[in-house]
Amino acid sequence: MAELKLTLKEGDLAPAFTALTNGGGKISLVDCAGKNVVLFFYPRDNTPGCTLEACAFRDEFAALKAKGAVVLGVSTDPVKSHDKFVEKFKLPFTLLADADKQIVNAYGVWGEKSFLGRKYVGTHRVTFLIGPDGRIKKIWPKVKPISHAEEVLASLSEAG
Repeated sequence: MAELKLTLKEGDLAPAFTALTNGGGKISLVDCAGKNVVLFFYPRDNTPGCTLEACAFRDEFAALKAKGAVVLGVSTDPVKSHDKFVEKFKLPFTLLADADKQIVNAYGVWGEKSFLGRKYVGTHRVTFLIGPDGRIKKIWPKVKPISHAEEVLASLSEAG
């Protein structure tokens, strides 16, 4: 995996965004002001690691919501793909369709990757915890899909 060099740091103001969502909606970061936002970037709908990660967030969703967090998943897949992914795995949170790559570029998670010796450009699996004040509280640059939702929940619990 090619090393990603994130330009955003904890304490930075999170880049604003507006995107289309599964179910035909639209959301902006400003809509979530005053809440903790778990913004997780993942490469593709319906792929093994991404499905594991999304289902882990699904399984921890009630606990995350109880901590006052909004969970938003972002990939460059189109809305139609997100709709199928949400329906297939009963995902209770919103998925953002970043087909024009504005959000992945703003957050610095779009870049060179390598898989089985092949280099290509895509979305890196990175999560940002954005605080109620719109600042980045925590960044997870290396995510293990199966246990990541628990890490995020633990971090929210520590923060209070």
